[in-house]
Amino acid sequence: MTRQELLIILGMTAVTFGVRYSFFVLGDRVSFPAWVRRALHYVPVAVLTAIVVPMVLLPDGVHWQVNWRNAWLAGALTSGVLAWRRLHLLAAIGGGMGVYFLWRVLGA
Repeated sequence: MTRQELLIILGMTAVTFGVRYSFFVLGDRVSFPAWVRRALHYVPVAVLTAIVVPMVLLPDGVHWQVNWRNAWLAGALTSGVLAWRRLHLLAAIGGGMGVYFLWRVLGA
């Protein structure tokens, strides 16, 4: 690792730590406007989507695979439907994993 890379990593660490630590230090003294608080509720969904969608649609990391042979897509769609219809997270996770593994075993 070069000196420049180390400085970049240390700088990113300092900025990330500073931003996160400021919320602990300032505590209740800082209040966000209502629109910011509403927007922050969507952050976990946005981050999870950014992680899952490329993995589902590009299972090999290079080529798009949007067809019936894609076990990741079958599991994700099943999980989404179960979460939407049943409103039960564990059922959605279990059902999606079950369909994914069956898809892989059956060689679809």
